[in-house]
Amino acid sequence: MSSSKDTINQKSGSKWASSGLIAAFSASLCCITPVLALVSGAGGMAATFSWAEPLRPYLIGLTTIVLGIAWYQKLKPQKQEQIDCECVVDVKEPSIQTKGFLGIVTVLAIVLLAFPSYSHIFYSNFNHQDSSPFIEQDTTTVVKVELAVKGMTCTGCEAYIEHEIRQLNGIKNVDASYDKGTTAVEYKSVKVSLQQIIEAINKTGYKVIENENQQ
Repeated sequence: MSSSKDTINQKSGSKWASSGLIAAFSASLCCITPVLALVSGAGGMAATFSWAEPLRPYLIGLTTIVLGIAWYQKLKPQKQEQIDCECVVDVKEPSIQTKGFLGIVTVLAIVLLAFPSYSHIFYSNFNHQDSSPFIEQDTTTVVKVELAVKGMTCTGCEAYIEHEIRQLNGIKNVDASYDKGTTAVEYKSVKVSLQQIIEAINKTGYKVIENENQQ
Protein backbone atom coordinates (compact mmCIF):
# COMPACT_ATOMS: atom_id res chain seq x y z
CA MET A 1 0.00 0.00 0.00
CA SER A 2 2.80 2.40 0.98
CA SER A 3 4.75 1.50 -2.12
CA SER A 4 1.73 2.32 -4.28
CA LYS A 5 1.27 5.69 -2.59
CA ASP A 6 4.98 6.46 -2.96
CA THR A 7 4.81 5.68 -6.69
CA ILE A 8 1.86 8.03 -7.06
CA ASN A 9 3.79 10.80 -5.24
CA GLN A 10 6.80 10.27 -7.50
CA LYS A 11 4.70 10.52 -10.63
CA SER A 12 3.04 13.61 -9.20
CA GLY A 13 6.48 15.11 -8.58
CA SER A 14 7.53 14.57 -12.19
CA LYS A 15 4.30 16.23 -13.37
CA TRP A 16 5.02 19.25 -11.17
CA ALA A 17 8.52 19.46 -12.65
CA SER A 18 7.19 19.32 -16.21
CA SER A 19 4.58 21.96 -15.39
CA GLY A 20 7.28 24.22 -13.98
CA LEU A 21 9.33 23.94 -17.17
CA ILE A 22 6.29 24.75 -19.31
CA ALA A 23 5.51 27.79 -17.14
CA ALA A 24 9.13 29.01 -17.45
CA PHE A 25 9.02 28.62 -21.23
CA SER A 26 5.72 30.49 -21.40
CA ALA A 27 7.17 33.31 -19.27
CA SER A 28 9.96 33.90 -21.79
CA LEU A 29 8.02 33.14 -24.97
CA CYS A 30 7.64 36.83 -25.89
CA CYS A 31 11.46 37.15 -25.97
CA ILE A 32 12.26 33.73 -27.43
CA THR A 33 9.99 34.26 -30.46
CA PRO A 34 12.13 37.08 -32.01
CA VAL A 35 15.19 34.80 -31.92
CA LEU A 36 13.23 31.97 -33.54
CA ALA A 37 12.03 34.45 -36.16
CA LEU A 38 15.61 35.51 -36.89
CA VAL A 39 16.85 31.92 -37.19
CA SER A 40 13.94 30.73 -39.32
CA GLY A 41 13.75 33.87 -41.44
CA ALA A 42 10.07 34.26 -40.57
CA GLY A 43 10.39 37.89 -39.47
CA GLY A 44 6.69 38.55 -39.20
CA MET A 45 6.30 36.14 -36.27
CA ALA A 46 8.66 38.09 -33.97
CA ALA A 47 5.91 40.01 -32.17
CA THR A 48 3.41 37.13 -32.12
CA PHE A 49 3.54 36.66 -28.35
CA SER A 50 4.25 40.24 -27.28
CA TRP A 51 0.78 40.24 -25.67
CA ALA A 52 2.12 37.77 -23.09
CA GLU A 53 4.60 40.25 -21.59
CA PRO A 54 2.16 41.56 -18.90
CA LEU A 55 1.70 37.95 -17.75
CA ARG A 56 5.45 37.36 -17.32
CA PRO A 57 5.64 38.24 -13.57
CA TYR A 58 2.76 35.88 -12.82
CA LEU A 59 4.30 33.08 -14.87
CA ILE A 60 7.62 33.56 -13.09
CA GLY A 61 5.80 33.27 -9.77
CA LEU A 62 3.94 30.18 -10.97
CA THR A 63 7.22 28.57 -12.07
CA THR A 64 8.76 29.21 -8.65
CA ILE A 65 5.78 27.76 -6.79
CA VAL A 66 5.45 24.68 -9.01
CA LEU A 67 9.14 23.81 -8.84
CA GLY A 68 9.09 24.47 -5.10
CA ILE A 69 6.32 21.89 -4.70
CA ALA A 70 8.25 19.42 -6.86
CA TRP A 71 11.37 19.80 -4.71
CA TYR A 72 9.34 19.53 -1.51
CA GLN A 73 7.85 16.24 -2.64
CA LYS A 74 11.28 14.98 -3.60
CA LEU A 75 13.11 16.05 -0.42
CA LYS A 76 10.46 15.60 2.26
CA PRO A 77 11.40 12.98 4.91
CA GLN A 78 10.02 9.51 4.33
CA LYS A 79 7.79 7.82 6.86
CA GLN A 80 9.12 4.73 8.62
CA GLU A 81 6.66 2.47 6.78
CA GLN A 82 7.96 3.76 3.44
CA ILE A 83 11.55 3.08 4.49
CA ASP A 84 10.64 -0.44 5.62
CA CYS A 85 8.82 -1.06 2.35
CA GLU A 86 11.85 0.02 0.32
CA CYS A 87 14.00 -2.43 2.22
CA VAL A 88 11.69 -5.25 1.23
CA VAL A 89 11.08 -4.19 -2.37
CA ASP A 90 14.12 -2.72 -4.09
CA VAL A 91 12.66 -1.04 -7.17
CA LYS A 92 14.86 1.16 -9.38
CA GLU A 93 13.51 4.70 -9.56
CA PRO A 94 12.70 5.86 -13.13
CA SER A 95 15.14 8.53 -14.33
CA ILE A 96 12.32 11.03 -14.85
CA GLN A 97 11.51 10.82 -11.14
CA THR A 98 15.03 11.30 -9.79
CA LYS A 99 16.53 14.35 -8.09
CA GLY A 100 18.98 14.62 -10.97
CA PHE A 101 16.17 15.03 -13.47
CA LEU A 102 14.44 17.61 -11.27
CA GLY A 103 17.76 19.44 -10.99
CA ILE A 104 18.11 19.56 -14.78
CA VAL A 105 14.54 20.85 -15.11
CA THR A 106 15.23 23.55 -12.51
CA VAL A 107 18.40 24.71 -14.31
CA LEU A 108 16.55 24.81 -17.64
CA ALA A 109 13.76 26.84 -16.04
CA ILE A 110 16.29 29.37 -14.68
CA VAL A 111 17.96 29.63 -18.10
CA LEU A 112 14.58 30.26 -19.72
CA LEU A 113 13.50 32.84 -17.15
CA ALA A 114 16.78 34.71 -17.58
CA PHE A 115 16.54 34.63 -21.39
CA PRO A 116 15.62 38.33 -21.81
CA SER A 117 18.87 39.36 -20.11
CA TYR A 118 21.10 37.57 -22.63
CA SER A 119 18.93 37.26 -25.73
CA HIS A 120 20.90 40.04 -27.46
CA ILE A 121 23.86 37.69 -27.99
CA PHE A 122 21.88 35.86 -30.67
CA TYR A 123 21.86 38.94 -32.89
CA SER A 124 24.80 39.87 -35.05
CA ASN A 125 26.42 43.24 -34.43
CA PHE A 126 27.20 43.39 -38.14
CA ASN A 127 26.53 46.87 -39.49
CA HIS A 128 26.13 47.05 -43.24
CA GLN A 129 28.98 49.17 -44.54
CA ASP A 130 28.75 51.70 -47.34
CA SER A 131 30.80 50.99 -50.45
CA SER A 132 31.87 54.67 -50.58
CA PRO A 133 33.51 56.62 -47.72
CA PHE A 134 31.20 58.71 -45.57
CA ILE A 135 31.94 62.42 -45.92
CA GLU A 136 31.37 63.93 -42.47
CA GLN A 137 31.12 67.47 -43.86
CA ASP A 138 28.12 66.53 -46.01
CA THR A 139 25.53 66.84 -43.26
CA THR A 140 22.72 67.66 -45.67
CA THR A 141 22.16 63.98 -46.35
CA VAL A 142 22.17 62.92 -42.68
CA VAL A 143 18.68 62.53 -41.23
CA LYS A 144 17.69 61.72 -37.67
CA VAL A 145 14.27 60.30 -36.93
CA GLU A 146 12.57 58.74 -33.91
CA LEU A 147 9.86 56.21 -34.67
CA ALA A 148 7.25 54.99 -32.24
CA VAL A 149 7.21 51.20 -32.47
CA LYS A 150 4.50 48.97 -31.06
CA GLY A 151 5.14 45.48 -29.70
CA MET A 152 8.63 45.61 -28.12
CA THR A 153 8.73 43.95 -24.69
CA CYS A 154 12.41 43.26 -23.89
CA THR A 155 16.03 43.82 -24.92
CA GLY A 156 15.70 40.93 -27.36
CA CYS A 157 13.06 42.88 -29.27
CA GLU A 158 15.37 45.91 -29.36
CA ALA A 159 18.28 43.83 -30.66
CA TYR A 160 16.16 42.23 -33.38
CA ILE A 161 14.88 45.56 -34.71
CA GLU A 162 18.37 47.10 -34.61
CA HIS A 163 19.78 44.05 -36.41
CA GLU A 164 17.26 44.31 -39.23
CA ILE A 165 17.68 48.08 -39.71
CA ARG A 166 21.48 47.76 -39.84
CA GLN A 167 21.16 45.50 -42.86
CA LEU A 168 20.08 48.55 -44.87
CA ASN A 169 22.72 50.52 -46.73
CA GLY A 170 23.26 54.04 -45.40
CA ILE A 171 22.43 53.46 -41.71
CA LYS A 172 24.76 55.48 -39.49
CA ASN A 173 23.27 54.66 -36.09
CA VAL A 174 20.19 52.97 -34.62
CA ASP A 175 18.95 52.72 -31.04
CA ALA A 176 15.74 50.89 -30.14
CA SER A 177 14.18 51.18 -26.68
CA TYR A 178 11.38 48.93 -25.50
CA ASP A 179 10.93 51.06 -22.37
CA LYS A 180 10.13 54.13 -24.46
CA GLY A 181 8.57 52.18 -27.31
CA THR A 182 10.74 54.05 -29.81
CA THR A 183 13.50 53.44 -32.33
CA ALA A 184 15.88 56.30 -33.11
CA VAL A 185 17.63 56.07 -36.49
CA GLU A 186 20.36 58.21 -38.02
CA TYR A 187 20.79 57.58 -41.72
CA LYS A 188 21.91 59.04 -45.05
CA SER A 189 18.85 59.95 -47.08
CA VAL A 190 20.74 59.63 -50.37
CA LYS A 191 21.24 55.93 -49.69
CA VAL A 192 18.12 54.84 -47.82
CA SER A 193 14.65 56.28 -47.39
CA LEU A 194 12.52 56.59 -44.29
CA GLN A 195 9.94 54.30 -45.91
CA GLN A 196 12.54 51.56 -46.32
CA ILE A 197 13.41 51.83 -42.64
CA ILE A 198 9.74 51.65 -41.64
CA GLU A 199 9.24 48.63 -43.88
CA ALA A 200 12.27 46.90 -42.33
CA ILE A 201 10.77 47.38 -38.87
CA ASN A 202 7.28 46.30 -39.91
CA LYS A 203 8.65 43.11 -41.48
CA THR A 204 9.90 42.02 -38.05
CA GLY A 205 6.32 41.88 -36.80
CA TYR A 206 6.65 45.03 -34.71
CA LYS A 207 4.79 48.02 -36.08
CA VAL A 208 5.71 51.66 -36.59
CA ILE A 209 2.70 53.64 -35.39
CA GLU A 210 3.92 57.18 -35.92
CA ASN A 211 6.92 59.34 -36.83
CA GLU A 212 8.37 61.76 -34.34
CA ASN A 213 11.20 64.26 -34.21
CA GLN A 214 12.23 63.85 -37.83
CA GLN A 215 15.06 66.24 -38.65
